[in-house]
Amino acid sequence: MKPKQKLRHVVAWMSRAEWEQLLEHLHSGQVALQTHALHRLSAWRGRFGNSTPVAVESTANLVRCQVLDRSGKLEGDDLILLYGMALTRCVNVILERKQGRVAKPLRHLASKLNIPEWIVNIRHDMTHRKLPSLKWCRKGCEFILNWLRQEYWSRQLNGHLIEAWSSSSEEDEDEEERCKRQEEERAKRQRDIEAHKKSRELLISYEREQFQVYEELQSRNSEHGPWPNATADLSWILAQIKQFSCESSDALVGALVQDGFLIPTGEQLESLDINPSEDLLDPLTPCLPRVFLRFWFPLWKVLNSPSFITLIMDRLFAELSNEPPSHRSYYISAWISEILHCNSRSESKAVKKMTKERIFVSRVLFQWQDLITACLNAPCPATPFLLQQILNDMDKPLPRATQQNLLRLCRIYTQSNHGDCSPTNTDSSQPVYTLESLQERLGGATHDQHSPNHTPQSAQTTPTMDLQEHLSAETIQERNAALRGSPWSVCTDKVPWKLYPLGKVPGQSEDPSCLMVETYSKLTVFDQQVELDQIPPPNTSGLMQSRTGSDGPLWTHNDLSKLKAGLKLF
Repeated sequence: MKPKQKLRHVVAWMSRAEWEQLLEHLHSGQVALQTHALHRLSAWRGRFGNSTPVAVESTANLVRCQVLDRSGKLEGDDLILLYGMALTRCVNVILERKQGRVAKPLRHLASKLNIPEWIVNIRHDMTHRKLPSLKWCRKGCEFILNWLRQEYWSRQLNGHLIEAWSSSSEEDEDEEERCKRQEEERAKRQRDIEAHKKSRELLISYEREQFQVYEELQSRNSEHGPWPNATADLSWILAQIKQFSCESSDALVGALVQDGFLIPTGEQLESLDINPSEDLLDPLTPCLPRVFLRFWFPLWKVLNSPSFITLIMDRLFAELSNEPPSHRSYYISAWISEILHCNSRSESKAVKKMTKERIFVSRVLFQWQDLITACLNAPCPATPFLLQQILNDMDKPLPRATQQNLLRLCRIYTQSNHGDCSPTNTDSSQPVYTLESLQERLGGATHDQHSPNHTPQSAQTTPTMDLQEHLSAETIQERNAALRGSPWSVCTDKVPWKLYPLGKVPGQSEDPSCLMVETYSKLTVFDQQVELDQIPPPNTSGLMQSRTGSDGPLWTHNDLSKLKAGLKLF
């Protein structure tokens, strides 16, 4: 059996004596000796090529800074930039070897290599902040040179390979980081599950107490009056909920927006004597039933901090953007509307009188632009209504024209038309985008010209009926006189034009020959107006052929028959 051979490495120096001499010259502090050492290091880099050790290259850069500093040829600012570049590159190439797939702070990596934090701060100041002083640059250079001598040069001199300087391999670090990250994710997931479970238990206890209070009110026939103050058990539950909201507000909000809590089930509505039928709900203007609002009133009084209100508003809009069923969408919109109503800047006497019934009193400073974006990203039938509330409540309102355009586009997208969402005065200069806009335009014109006591309900008829009803006999006679001698005439029949596609009239045959008229004017080639820049280059043969029959029609009956035979209807 052959003895195990010792692993050998190819190095750039000739002998141990050269190594010791170069190390002594680098730290001698004499310009001549350090310059000679730099020349030897340049020869080493030529032998190493691209595999030059990081410590050798960093040492050469820092010693070169000291040589130029002692030469007196550079000024202070130039020396700061020179030292800063060398220190920054040295710190980067040393610490990046410790980076895994997940980036770590440089201070954390430096502490593992016994590099003080002030060295990392010098590198940070050079790249991001005010330049450090020359004194600190010289001090940092001296420290890094001593650190490299201890961690690399001395170990190499004692026979330890460079791999020992690099500690563990990157693969081991990646595996360690992966296991640590998976463990943290698993622990976080378990904490979230426990927090969600605890929040549901607290909310269920709250509902149980409130249903008992409502049953007592029913027994006294005063369920529609004011609710009594919280009992001792309910106060203890509210205190637990408030403490839990400080620890895990996300879990509490996530449980609140689930069905069975802020989104009531049909059974819960029946228990509160609320008709659960969706036919009685107006999806355009959602509103919470007063009894249901009073049911959750004590909880809102406890959780009325601005941070919690902002958090639950974001969560409600996020749930609304998931296109929930109509029942869930209605109550989510109703809660959003209630929060916006309580946050209103209105200071009328009626509002002050209802302050006791508000779920919170202090005004919340929302991020209005983000709130508008969240509202538009969650389209539903109530979106115009909610958007109108947001626009009215903004601290710095948008221009009136911008508000009208937003509301108009919102109504077009959601296919909803509600009087509260549209501007009170219709601007005649605005273009007509929808049938509703045309109805409003026609209704406004009729209101100004014919009936001063005209109600807005007349604008809800179809635009075809409006046109036919408002055309007087004199107007019809004038238009018929203008069309006399042509194949066209004014239609006075009540025809539902919206049922017919564009280009088709009632009773029209599928045969395209029905579109032929008996009388028509002839247009020859030479009567057509052609732009000069569109005239093709002259062609003698084509010109002689086109001049035949200059007095005849452009299309013959034979050509029309061929076109008709090859026509296909879709």
